[in-house]
Amino acid sequence: MRPVLIVLTVLAAALFAASLLTGPAGIGTVDGLRALILGGEGPMPIVMREIRLPRAILGLAVGAGLGLTGAAMQGYLRNPLAEPGLIGVSGMAALGAVIAIQTGLSATAALALPAAALLGAAIGVGLLVMLAGPRGGSITLILAGIAISALAGAGTALVLNLSPNPYAANEIVFWLMGSLADRSMLHLWLALPPMAVGAALIWTTGRALDALTLGEAAASAMGVSPSGLRWRLILGVALVVGPATAVAGAIGFVGLVVPHMLRPWVRARPGALLPASALGGAALLLAADIAVRLILPERDLKLGVLTALVGAPLFLHLIWKTRSGGRM
Repeated sequence: MRPVLIVLTVLAAALFAASLLTGPAGIGTVDGLRALILGGEGPMPIVMREIRLPRAILGLAVGAGLGLTGAAMQGYLRNPLAEPGLIGVSGMAALGAVIAIQTGLSATAALALPAAALLGAAIGVGLLVMLAGPRGGSITLILAGIAISALAGAGTALVLNLSPNPYAANEIVFWLMGSLADRSMLHLWLALPPMAVGAALIWTTGRALDALTLGEAAASAMGVSPSGLRWRLILGVALVVGPATAVAGAIGFVGLVVPHMLRPWVRARPGALLPASALGGAALLLAADIAVRLILPERDLKLGVLTALVGAPLFLHLIWKTRSGGRM
């Protein structure tokens, strides 16, 4: 397992550096690093510190968060189709952002849109707690998440349907496609603290997820509290996915595909898959964000569109391997 983590760490670090040095400004490697580290006068330090650095950090954090939560959900539910949006928090966060755009609230302040998305995510968590209940099992959790996702999707469609302003509708559609462009340090300070708390909560579940592979009865005999594990995961996933969606929009397939790709390399251990998926998710999203700046840069290709274009065929390939007798 350790060689896999080392390779993924080096890959994520290299892609982070490449993200800092990629863009339309045409800044050289040495000049860019000097401007980033030393600062100074002129446009170059502004580009490096206020445009590229927040974007690269968000790519690292959001990708790691999606990969981590995807692995956690798949390990807890013991379902290879589970993904971070399953509990409905990302859908409610998107609905909050859509309402902020439609009402014009997003134009009043720089952080109004992500703040509204975070409020939507918080409402989604409240609904999930109410529907799943303190003693609800994994099936109840899935059904509650599906219901909340359906509610959020219906609300988003309703806002688009009733939107009298074509410009607002256009902005909503583009936001839902997901992007890390034009993000600032303010977005970082809004999203990173709750994401760090959520990631820490999920990180503590590794041993319990390993025990759960033997069944809930065996896990309980080993000292694992199914109820405690469930609520730690729900809170952790919500704290990661809600802020990630708030600042980056809807980005799919990262939390679904990355754990599948890395599971054979960690011998299918859910606890070992958590750090590997976090690093793999960070590397994948950073690579995708670099690609959107190189592919049709004048057309503003959206990050969520690219991850779907890459993720969907890869997921279909994994399904085909399973049908052919392999293991997912």
